[in-house]
Amino acid sequence: MRVPGVATELLEIDRNCERIAATRAADLGFAPEVVGVFDGCLVTRFVPGGPITAADFEDPATLEPIAAIVRAFHRSGPLPHTFDAFAVPRLHRRAATDRGVAIPASFERMDVIVQDIAAVFAASPDAVAPSHNDLLRANFLRDGTRLWLLDWEYAGMNQPTFDLGNLAVNNALSPDAERSLVEAYFGAASERNSARVRLMKIVSDAREAMWGVVQQGISTIDFDYRSYADEHFDRLLTNASKSEYPTWLAQAAEYP
Repeated sequence: MRVPGVATELLEIDRNCERIAATRAADLGFAPEVVGVFDGCLVTRFVPGGPITAADFEDPATLEPIAAIVRAFHRSGPLPHTFDAFAVPRLHRRAATDRGVAIPASFERMDVIVQDIAAVFAASPDAVAPSHNDLLRANFLRDGTRLWLLDWEYAGMNQPTFDLGNLAVNNALSPDAERSLVEAYFGAASERNSARVRLMKIVSDAREAMWGVVQQGISTIDFDYRSYADEHFDRLLTNASKSEYPTWLAQAAEYP
């Protein structure tokens, strides 16, 4: 049972879209059956199983079915909610400011980076696709025969490479594993697609950082959201400071 938190719409969560996405993923065979919504709580069938490990993300035998699941959902048709990864950090800033949360000084530099990446994607656009947008290791479950993908609350229309970058950065994929993921999803790891995934790792951390900022103003959970936000600010600024970053921008701007 999904019991919604307080003011989760400020995290760009749409509960109707969550239900639609979870139902669709169940119909596609990689999410538990949705039983219904009761008093605002999404109820799904129980599925037995255990988590996949961090080491599993280094194994092409695990990355290939993950890529197949993500690709199948991306091709499944529109959703009624948009989760624009380029816009979400600014939306989170507004929500946090409205609740009196101090915006970290790193935001301004981060915002320039995200908008630079957005401009590159706009110059050589990909069609948006229905996306999961929260591919943490904890959201995967394996029962011995099947891989399940859980937790569809952030689902919405987004850049498809955001899911790949989100998966890669949140699970600390090595360069070889990241290449295997791109190859499994696209069939080949072109410079353009590989660069877009690397840039989306930065955008994913921008979303996570500002998620941590908003949570400081709305969450009732005893958790150090400030440190969480700082960790993601630091990582995205580090990745955007790499010598390869200008090359990624140039490669991502190429036409497919």
